Amino acid sequence: MPEPLKNFYSRDLVATMGDHLKRVYPAFDVAGFIHAATTGLDALELKERAGHICDALNRFLPSDLENAIEVMLASLHPDDSVELSSVGMDADGIRGWAVMPMSDLVGLRCAEAFDTALMAQKEMTKRFSSEFGIRHLILQDQDRAMAEITRWADDDNYHVRRLASEGTRPRLPWAMQLPAFIADPGPSLPILEKLKNDPTEYVRRSVANHLNDIAKDNGDTTARVCAKWMENATPHRKKLIHHALRTLIKQGHPLALETLGFGAAEIELSPLHIQTPVVQFGEALEFESVIRSTSDRKQQLAIDFIVHWRKANGETAPKVFKLKTLTLAPGERISVSKRHPIRPITTRRYYPGLQAVELQVNGKACGRHDFELVMEN
Repeated sequence: MPEPLKNFYSRDLVATMGDHLKRVYPAFDVAGFIHAATTGLDALELKERAGHICDALNRFLPSDLENAIEVMLASLHPDDSVELSSVGMDADGIRGWAVMPMSDLVGLRCAEAFDTALMAQKEMTKRFSSEFGIRHLILQDQDRAMAEITRWADDDNYHVRRLASEGTRPRLPWAMQLPAFIADPGPSLPILEKLKNDPTEYVRRSVANHLNDIAKDNGDTTARVCAKWMENATPHRKKLIHHALRTLIKQGHPLALETLGFGAAEIELSPLHIQTPVVQFGEALEFESVIRSTSDRKQQLAIDFIVHWRKANGETAPKVFKLKTLTLAPGERISVSKRHPIRPITTRRYYPGLQAVELQVNGKACGRHDFELVMEN
């Protein structure tokens, strides 16, 4: 089992940070920093650990933000093309996960030296990612920050180009949301337009995730952008578009389906057969059906399944899961089946009683059937 990410923030990492900061700033109190940064660290989760180390940095670096930034930048690893997997334990300078607390500190205090803070985020992101810290600057002064961040989409360094997309995502996981961009994603669209053909998969993946973020609140915007981008799209851009439209495809958004070649499905569906009409919590829901094409041409099918989970008030709420995509020849018949485990997860609370499952083909739900979830032996 892989080690939890939070363990990257360890006493060894803090001590390494202290050594590098001492190297470039002889007045730095390494022992005091280590004590402050590691006291209570083990009880915290990943983001809280980064914040705890950030607080310690704020105590022991120069009180003037511009001076503090000068020290932090001098302590960075000289290689500005580090892979994200690096954890920051490096003899040549700070990089990897150790950069996050530094970026957070710059973001939290950005009002004291805004332009210098922008420059620092750009340099720090080359050694890890400033996607969390940069959001403080956007919230502090959106117009000023976005003018510079938009220019970063043309930067030679792929980490900087990715930050232009990732740092402006409306709903970046683990990060502060950007309410203005949730309401109106327009300011970030020129950045995505610049990056849609980026030569680096790492950057294109961020663009796709950014568009998927937008889709959660402004689905038509994402659908229109992707439909436009599909014209004369390269294979790389088609892959980006497929990933960007994943939420809209699950929702059955007409333009998103059309963009990916999924028209109205011409099919017959056999009754959905529930092989496990009673599911013990911790076991799996199993079901199958047969789909037959009634079309005289081949057709692309996006087949999903929807589980209608029971809520505390007895009502149900749908959750869409991907099943498969395929091409069905005229008159062809296929069997589709799924074994879906129902077990503890951190993002859902289950309630016993009747639930339901149904298939969704090219955005149209069909074949709903109930099953019972039992929570106790």
